[in-house]
This record gives sequence, C-alpha cells and structure tokens, in this order.
Amino acid sequence: MKHPLTQKRWQTIITNQIPKQPFFYGVKTTHIFCRPNCPSKTPKRENVVIFANSDEALIQGFRPCKRCLPTGNKLPNDLWVTEIKQYLADNYQQHLSLEKIAADCHGSVSNLQRTFAKATGISPTSYLQQIRLKHAKELLQETDYSIKTIAARCGFNSDTYFNTCFKESFTQTPQQFRQA
Repeated sequence: MKHPLTQKRWQTIITNQIPKQPFFYGVKTTHIFCRPNCPSKTPKRENVVIFANSDEALIQGFRPCKRCLPTGNKLPNDLWVTEIKQYLADNYQQHLSLEKIAADCHGSVSNLQRTFAKATGISPTSYLQQIRLKHAKELLQETDYSIKTIAARCGFNSDTYFNTCFKESFTQTPQQFRQA
C-alpha cells in the first residue's frame, strides 16, 4: 500500500519527533526502515518511502534500523556485518570515515567497530583498505592508468598514501608490481 510523504511527516522525520499518528519510513538507497524519531542521519527526501507499520516495510524487503529498532527486535550481528561488507564493497571509491559508515549503516561508531571486528577479526577500515588494494591490483594489471589515477579510483586520498599502503601489504610498490 502506498502512503504519501506529506510535509507533516517529513517535518516529523527531520526533527526526530514521535508522531501522533504512527508510521515508519524507509530509505530506498539503503533498504533500511526506521521510526520517525530515529537519531540516524536524515535521508534525502526523494529516497524516503512511508509505511503504516513495520510489517509493510519487511514485506517490501527493508531491514530494521540498528539504532531505533523499529520492530522491537535486534538485527542479528552476522546479518548486519554482511550488510556492512556489501556497503563497503559498493562504496570503496568514496571517502568513507567510520562516522559515515556507521551513519549509513544505521549504527554507532563504537558498535560498528566492535561488532565488525568480532565477526571478521579486522576493523572496518582495514577491511575497506583490503577492498581498495584488491581493486588497485586489478587496475595495475589490466590498465595503463597512472598510479595517481588508480589511487583516486580506489578511494585513496593521495597517491603517496596509496604507495605506502600497497608496499606495506605486498612488499613492493605499485610500480614494481606492475612491472613484475
């Protein structure tokens, strides 16, 4: 069932208020749904869809937020970690701070780090760096892009930092790897 995103509902969401008439909102880009009073980052209005209840959201394939727990149940940590890994794989080219990852995945920074490290044995930033380096190796082997271009395409802030990370992980510079 389609429910309109009225100005009143939008104001309730952006001001984190408890609505007089209960509703839930989902974010189309993350497929996460929340209570209107959720403290997570405010989504873009065009990405919001309204649900009358949590069951509607679940039926539409949205998962409950880790912060506001709109179903009253916690999302299992292993499922959340899987979603975080997918988020990192989909967004590795962007500048991602722990704060942005936590906000986009609807959790706190401390819970994100603790849960992710417990499940994977490494931090989310180390996992992200592994993804970036894996893609960098592919670009070094398959393209003639400059080291600077590869660094930028893989989400590194500078080619110097990229070179340092690459050498620490593979005991050779990107240039040496390409020539091997």
